[in-house]
Amino acid sequence: MQRPDRSRRHLVQAAVAAAAGLALPSLAQAQAFPARPIRLICPWPAGGATDAVMRAIAESAGKALGGQMIVENKAGASGMLGPNELVSAKPDGYTLSQLTIGVARLPHMQKMLFDPLKDFTYILNMTGYTFGLVVKGDSPIKSVKDLVDYAKANPGKFTYGSPGQGTTPHLAVEEFADKAGIKLQHVPFKGFADGMQAMLGGHTMAHSDSTGWSGHVDSGTARLLATYGSKRTKKWSSVPTLNELGFDTISESPFGIGAPKGMDPAITRRLHDAFRKTLEDPAVLAMFEKYDQSVIYMNTADYDKFIREQYVKEKAMVEKLGLALKT
Repeated sequence: MQRPDRSRRHLVQAAVAAAAGLALPSLAQAQAFPARPIRLICPWPAGGATDAVMRAIAESAGKALGGQMIVENKAGASGMLGPNELVSAKPDGYTLSQLTIGVARLPHMQKMLFDPLKDFTYILNMTGYTFGLVVKGDSPIKSVKDLVDYAKANPGKFTYGSPGQGTTPHLAVEEFADKAGIKLQHVPFKGFADGMQAMLGGHTMAHSDSTGWSGHVDSGTARLLATYGSKRTKKWSSVPTLNELGFDTISESPFGIGAPKGMDPAITRRLHDAFRKTLEDPAVLAMFEKYDQSVIYMNTADYDKFIREQYVKEKAMVEKLGLALKT
């Protein structure tokens, strides 16, 4: 007859072996990953600042993984077409998307295909945008004061574009207008290129966006009136922030990489480590520098926590501006 202690020992050993057996396929799958090219969705048009940054990141991350990462542009819906695709994609690590702060904001403004608290794996946060308001280089509007004076004299006639309804460049200007006591006319576009072209063509009077306008400002075809951060930018240090001009408006917008919910934690770690490595790549950092972006790193747990906290903050801001979804 088998002794009780030996029987218990055999049961423990069997349980450990079973657990190890379950872990081995996951570990093997992660080690073999990637076995084919990875799709990284850039939910903005080709040719803009985000597209350039995402392509540099994808090339670097692909090398770090020992595979290939292909950027696919899916512009429109205020940057939400990428996140929308994650909802129906397999959680195998082969479909990823850039995630902006819009995933925490837009569900408070309109019906979405996703729940940001349940439907994504937040891999890491990487960097963030610098935003600003530009006008044509020959515009009679030479300062924010000129803009405010014009808008007060011509309510609702000052037109400005942005990369979409509910994006940070849109809401930052709406918050500024609210503080300034003026009414502006918003014109949403699919992305930077369309909006900037409309402004340069005289179809809108200003454009609010991330630093894709950099080359136009530097060449003089556009004039930067203000930026929206907590401090002046390094590259355009002579340009004031909306906050320092007295409009109590600070909009800083970090972004990261997401995947479908339910992804194998081992693959999440592989992807996290590869993207984390890109933040030390001189080619990626040079692209950040070009568009006045800085490294804003958050690991998987911190990024998930940040989005959950931001979801609450965005709800309060959207309601304050009167843009909340009517139920």
